[in-house]
Amino acid sequence: MSDMTDPTTARPIPGIIDLHPRLQAGETLFGTFAGLGSPVATEILARAGFDWLIIDLEHGAGTESELLANLHAMGATSTAALVRPQSGERLRIGRALDLGAHGIMVPRVDTPDQAREAIRFMRYPPDGTRGLALSTRGAGLGELGHGEIQAVNRRLLGIIQVESPSAVEHAAEFAAIDGVDVLFVGPTDLSHSLGVPGRFDDPVYLAALERVATAAEAAGKAAGILLRDAAALPRHRDLGFRFIGLGSDGAFITDGARAVLAGARA
Repeated sequence: MSDMTDPTTARPIPGIIDLHPRLQAGETLFGTFAGLGSPVATEILARAGFDWLIIDLEHGAGTESELLANLHAMGATSTAALVRPQSGERLRIGRALDLGAHGIMVPRVDTPDQAREAIRFMRYPPDGTRGLALSTRGAGLGELGHGEIQAVNRRLLGIIQVESPSAVEHAAEFAAIDGVDVLFVGPTDLSHSLGVPGRFDDPVYLAALERVATAAEAAGKAAGILLRDAAALPRHRDLGFRFIGLGSDGAFITDGARAVLAGARA
């Protein structure tokens, strides 16, 4: 029998789907956002075959009280369960990870210091300041020994959102931070912050996208973005984006309902 406290023992971390090898291999990964707070809707999305799914606590209808049920809903699938907390506060990030998130998307990051702080909140000591309890779901519910717990740090995905001119300006510095794996553009926030609200063909906006994608690629990291539909995919792939969000549970319901009704009335 292997020694569970031996750090050299190669065992998968319970419950964590690690996307790092696929990103490092240059794959394009597709995901979506779960904002309804419904475990059933979340399970449907995960079973559809997305590579990753963001449980959205910043803008979604769900709260931390529904988070565990949504994470459980994804447990029998191969989709990575990522969480966007309400903010980048230590306890917000820590609670999501303790409940079993495979990674964190940190919203509203404007400076490198904020990004470094968020990554520290994601990591157990000595690499970070995340509180450690071996009994939590995120630490394997007691299956991991003290010697194995550092491996969790290396498997969690760190996603920093780029939603402001300051974030665009600091994109290269964000990408250089160990533990930042994805620079993820929030198109609506970024376009409004740049003074071109919703004008996703504006040269100012496109130049910002190119700067983010270039910074990520130069550092060996991935650039990500949320797209409203797949029609916009080729242009963003050409820019270098390969962590692609496609719509959300709410948008899929809206689009499907409208299409059915329009077809019936026609």
